[in-house]
Amino acid sequence: MVKTRKRGREPNASASTTEATDLEYANAAENAQNDGFIAENNVASTAAAENDVDNHPRKRRGRGRQRKSGLGHTEGTEPHVASSPERRPYQNGGVVLEPPSQPVANWESAAARVVPAMDAVVKVFCVHTEPNYSLPWQRKRQYSSSSSGFIIGGKRVLTNAHSVEHYTQVKLKKRGSDTKYLATVLAIGTECDIAMLTVEDDEFWEGVSPVDFGDLPALQDAVTVVGYPIGGDTISVTSGVVSRIEILSYVHGSTELLGLQIDAAINSGNSGGPAFNDKGKCVGIAFQSLKHEDAENIGYVIPTPVIMHFIQDYEKNGAYTGFPVLGIEWQKMENPDLRLAMGMKSDQKGVLIRRIEPTAPESHLLKPSDIILSFDGVKVANDGTVPFRHGERIGFSYLVSQKYTGDTASVKVLRDSKILSYDIKLATHKKLIPAHTSGKPPSYYIIAGFVFTAVTVPYLRSEYGKDYEFDAPVKLLDKHLHAMSQSADEQLVVVSQVLVADINIGYEEIVNTQVLAFNGKPVKNLKNLANMVDSCKDKYLRFDLEYQQIVVLQTKAAKAATLDILKTHCISSAMSDDLKS
Repeated sequence: MVKTRKRGREPNASASTTEATDLEYANAAENAQNDGFIAENNVASTAAAENDVDNHPRKRRGRGRQRKSGLGHTEGTEPHVASSPERRPYQNGGVVLEPPSQPVANWESAAARVVPAMDAVVKVFCVHTEPNYSLPWQRKRQYSSSSSGFIIGGKRVLTNAHSVEHYTQVKLKKRGSDTKYLATVLAIGTECDIAMLTVEDDEFWEGVSPVDFGDLPALQDAVTVVGYPIGGDTISVTSGVVSRIEILSYVHGSTELLGLQIDAAINSGNSGGPAFNDKGKCVGIAFQSLKHEDAENIGYVIPTPVIMHFIQDYEKNGAYTGFPVLGIEWQKMENPDLRLAMGMKSDQKGVLIRRIEPTAPESHLLKPSDIILSFDGVKVANDGTVPFRHGERIGFSYLVSQKYTGDTASVKVLRDSKILSYDIKLATHKKLIPAHTSGKPPSYYIIAGFVFTAVTVPYLRSEYGKDYEFDAPVKLLDKHLHAMSQSADEQLVVVSQVLVADINIGYEEIVNTQVLAFNGKPVKNLKNLANMVDSCKDKYLRFDLEYQQIVVLQTKAAKAATLDILKTHCISSAMSDDLKS
């Protein structure tokens, strides 16, 4: 979506949503330039990222803490002055203040730390060409976007995955440079919303030092977000503090990983930019913000543990393999009667397993009604949390996310009042309706005008918009939220639409209805359906659909009519390339 400039203001969003920050330019506040870098006071609310921001915003006092001025002191207090300025006569009878012999404040030392790190921040230009999930044999019109990134060791650049999603071309521009360099995408981690790039031109790496990573910050630690947000072409700096550290929902990847909440403004274009601590070390990557009419300056940062997991995963395997999951659904054991009924002692704590993914490696070891007592030697509380840092607790899924695909973890469970220990091999999650397609084009198969496809979250979003969780058919939503894959290659196949022709008269209104069986045989996935139809020697093609609907076509007539339908709609092939192999 290309953001266009409008006059006036749009109404605020009525619902609370957390979205990955937009990449396009829009209006924002700009401030003066100091020693080669720009410090912005972003006072625009993140309540609705689509709202235009006034070019000259009013300065407001923030809630809860005093605002820092540009000289390094707090409003309402006297700044530390090294030496008083001297007065001398001015020719018109007035006086002028001579500059002091020493700095009036200690901001120069902070600038010295920030400026070298800022030189490693780059602007990312990307041309996207998204697949058309509703018409899977073609793509949508291409569009351009801009975002931020930063240079790390090994001649690599990190940015957000959504910044280069469905990329056709990616270019990078360094701070203070007028040259854009072609970039190569090395890896895209959709779950963690991180992408790794590189540039083959050696000139790009000259005179730039990579960013160093720091430790996970504590609450109230100062952070500075650097990037190229809306409102201008030059680099921008916003500052704030760490407000919260917990397991967050990553919108782009539809996963839950460790994240930082900060009160520094994160606007469109900040995506992929680094967040520095007061020592100039990178402690995270800006990636999304909260949109709500009652919320202001709530931004989210991908912390260093997630970043290092992505980098080490790539270095270890030569590609991104993802974050493993335990593959279970569990229930809290906070009710004392429930604990007694399950045979737990007073000193035992844990969570109850409700369901286990059939495709998970531990499905043959763990059982429903088992109680997980510990994971890798760390005891799990009745509310599903584990100790994190001093005075903090966090969901035990954090321990799982620290592992790598294929790693082994030790799990203790309580079963029939007996404690059992298992070494479980961890793997990535296989959903019946995938949250993303990892950049692959959608699959499709056409016979007699019936367009069959596999359901994914991008497909639902294409068909029903952002509110697909409310507008999509109930049957599909139920499978999206609760169904589990029975095998690694299982797909939910639907009749997406019917391309009208004489042979399919009476079937025109069939839309997004699941295909259960073909000629009495269950449909396992789209490729399985295509193979059964192409090899069918029966007189009729019979499709059993959801809601007890039946579609019957003559085999020879259906295959003959398919060629004419493809020609009419300018479709080059009756099936996608991945089904041909």
